[in-house]
Amino acid sequence: MLPTIDLCGKEITRLICGGNPFSGFSHVSEEMDFEMISYYTMPKLQEALIECWKNGINTFQSRGDRHQMRMYLEHRESGGQMQWIAQTASEFADIRSNIREIVKYKPIAIYHHGTHTDNSWHAGKIDIVADIVKAIKDAGLPAGIGSHIPEVIEYAEEKGWETDFYMCCFYDLARGYKAAVATDQDAYAKDQFPESDPERMTVVMRQVSKPCLGFKIMAASRNCETPKDTKATFQYAFNHIKSTDAVVVGMFQKHKNQIAENARIVSELLNK
Repeated sequence: MLPTIDLCGKEITRLICGGNPFSGFSHVSEEMDFEMISYYTMPKLQEALIECWKNGINTFQSRGDRHQMRMYLEHRESGGQMQWIAQTASEFADIRSNIREIVKYKPIAIYHHGTHTDNSWHAGKIDIVADIVKAIKDAGLPAGIGSHIPEVIEYAEEKGWETDFYMCCFYDLARGYKAAVATDQDAYAKDQFPESDPERMTVVMRQVSKPCLGFKIMAASRNCETPKDTKATFQYAFNHIKSTDAVVVGMFQKHKNQIAENARIVSELLNK
């Protein structure tokens, strides 16, 4: 097993498999989205989860939609031991009902979708997200919020929200109100990946005592063109977050075994 951190009593590896490729969200293009969807059939998804476990990764993160619920159910029914951190699904009109359904499939934690969080911030209605956090807690699970905006994390901490952890994007993909990718393919056109962004978010991650899970550290494939780039990106991330934090990285297995490659790099960096 790769090195782990504690998330509300659960040991999770400091490298978590991200779920965007599983659902066809590349943050690159519509063509790559469809390539991911075409590749990740249900058998391929099951293979990916097994490959994670074989390479020392014990946790994955993905959307709490019907497709991903089914994927995790099949994994567990076949004896799989991967742990699931679920994200609320943006297309569900009633998020509380979505939470209640997710709970049935036994994730280890749930967090509120980052785009919804950030849109509430831009609309001046961020406090409604605290009610969603409470609904997750009332359902008996650790609760988190996702965000692309460092100030949102600071606000939740200042207000004493009941959050147990944060999903923190290394890049601010929510500089203004935007539709979720699940409902608006043109959302990609608003994505920006300036080099200054990771420093802003990682400063906040270090200031927060709760576990933070950094995501999009690879800038949605832009920071991993070569093995050297990939290693440098992981090195930057682990150098700039707390020892009690982890990273979430989406992995697309079609062209090479990214799961094995990333696990090897993380093992080398963290087991020095």
